[in-house]
Amino acid sequence: MADLNRVFLAGRLTRDPELRYTSGGQAVADLGLAIGRNYVTKSGERREEVTYVDIVVWGRQAETSGEYLSKGSPILIEGRLHLDIWETKEGEKRSRMRVHAMRVQFLGRPRSASTESASTESVQSESKSSDVAEKTNEDIINSANEVGEDDIPF
Repeated sequence: MADLNRVFLAGRLTRDPELRYTSGGQAVADLGLAIGRNYVTKSGERREEVTYVDIVVWGRQAETSGEYLSKGSPILIEGRLHLDIWETKEGEKRSRMRVHAMRVQFLGRPRSASTESASTESVQSESKSSDVAEKTNEDIINSANEVGEDDIPF
């Protein structure tokens, strides 16, 4: 049996990315992600459920996230679950589950129209192996949002 630790999450940022650098100069960004789910109860009542997830992003993706994302930005995360365990100054053991992002896909428009081309270039330059997948996903999302008069059934 092989183990698998991979998650895909789509949602909106709950706060602006918190970008910092390690003592070795490595960029790291902390993101808060809200993932909503709407459903109807057996009694017919509509409900909304929100799950909040902490995300950590490293390297160039952390820098581009800090530069182009802000609170409310829609994103898609591909990553892995990681359990952080530490001990407080008082000797209490603490832990939390986070997602370590391997890929961050920007789903919305950049902060301003003037940075749109720079955002696209930054996302596409993340890694050569994911260029095709990211461009394909972006094209699918953009084409899904474009509805012409001929597409409306009535």
